Amino acid sequence: MEGIFVPIGFFLTLFAILYVYWTTRTKERLALVEKGIDANIFKRDPIGKRLDLVKWGVFMIALAIGVAAGFAFSNVINEVAAFFTMILLFGGLGLIVAYFVTKALAKKE
Repeated sequence: MEGIFVPIGFFLTLFAILYVYWTTRTKERLALVEKGIDANIFKRDPIGKRLDLVKWGVFMIALAIGVAAGFAFSNVINEVAAFFTMILLFGGLGLIVAYFVTKALAKKE
């Protein structure tokens, strides 16, 4: 019976965070509209959206490489340490590569 409290607590916390985020965002936008400020400042350009997709794609590929490297190193060192270390290492490298790729693409456009 006690094992059910953790998942319930997790999803309740997740719901509460999302609820507070969306209600606060809505109140902020309504306050801007009441003051006469244009609410278009919240809209993102399509180039930024595409660059986000590139960033996430590079990050996910790097995580997959990290899982594969963790599997390869699991015979040499502790399996949990190998997976954890390789996923973090390649995830970080993927974010760095994604930064430079999106920077180059943004300059190009």
